Amino acid sequence: MAVRGPKRTRDAQAFAGNLLKLARTKTGVSQAELARRAGVPASTVSKIENGQRQPSFPLLDRLLAAVDLEMRARLEPYDDHDDVLDARYAAVGPEQRARLDAQHDAMVEAFTDARPV
Repeated sequence: MAVRGPKRTRDAQAFAGNLLKLARTKTGVSQAELARRAGVPASTVSKIENGQRQPSFPLLDRLLAAVDLEMRARLEPYDDHDDVLDARYAAVGPEQRARLDAQHDAMVEAFTDARPV
């Protein structure tokens, strides 16, 4: 049985919120408009996107359907790549972690700046 590391756990907790943000970005819809179309309070969409609420699958499906999207899932064998990286990160000292974090932040910023708007 796979034992998930901290990154995998964070990714799973943020999945629904990231999915909704992606759906809204893809369709050009605001949180308020998505909520209106799905018949839920705007605070529900905000809380899901901010990780303060985990939606049920039926609610997530209804939110995606409100912007003419659907979620499809595919089951794959467990990949422990992130868990290996988490273990390596945990094994280094605080100064090395700070350097790695700074490199990661710079890469994310460069990627974000390079995206077409």
